[in-house]
Amino acid sequence: MVSWTELIPSHERQQMISLVITLIVIGVLLWLVNNYIPMDGKIKQIINVVVVICVVVWLLSAFGVLGHTGDISVPQVK
Repeated sequence: MVSWTELIPSHERQQMISLVITLIVIGVLLWLVNNYIPMDGKIKQIINVVVVICVVVWLLSAFGVLGHTGDISVPQVK
């Protein structure tokens, strides 16, 4: 029986682990801001929307769905 770890190359596993850790850290930071920083609800909602949009654009760019994004500079997952 072949293990799934043998089917996926080492560098690709590291990229996915890095991606998952980054998403977890972003989620925890957003949760901390929402729960422990006293702000008006509308400001928190704006922060949430901006963070989600940035993460979605970053993920689309990282997976190659967004090719050339013009002047938008997002980090690439390598």
